[in-house]
Amino acid sequence: MAHSVKLRDYLIPNPATVKPGDSVLDAMQIIINNKISGVCVVDDQHNLVGILSELDCLNASLGSLYNDSGIGLVRDHMADSGLIVAHPEEDIIDVAQDMLAKTKRRRPVVENGRLIGQVTCRQLLKAIAQFQR
Repeated sequence: MAHSVKLRDYLIPNPATVKPGDSVLDAMQIIINNKISGVCVVDDQHNLVGILSELDCLNASLGSLYNDSGIGLVRDHMADSGLIVAHPEEDIIDVAQDMLAKTKRRRPVVENGRLIGQVTCRQLLKAIAQFQR
């Protein structure tokens, strides 16, 4: 049986997002409620501007406790440079190999500058399991 190898067929559409001006506490609640390891950060036009991971939130939390300060905004703790994104027409095997090489558990999927989804290790495992059948 033939299977698609295009990322478009395996991505999570409409992943959880936050805005740069949102509180890290609000972002943490989204991460906890959705049982995910991070969120995509988008602007008002839904362009990807960063990624906020659980580790970023933990770092912000511990820093605020240590410094006896507020936890801050997403923009203060998100990764926003050197973001690696995927295109929906990319081959899932190529994306999986690159995610392994860069030790990243998730990759935003962008089309025409806008975030349209995200692929995670779990989606890639599901695709591989399908191929094995």
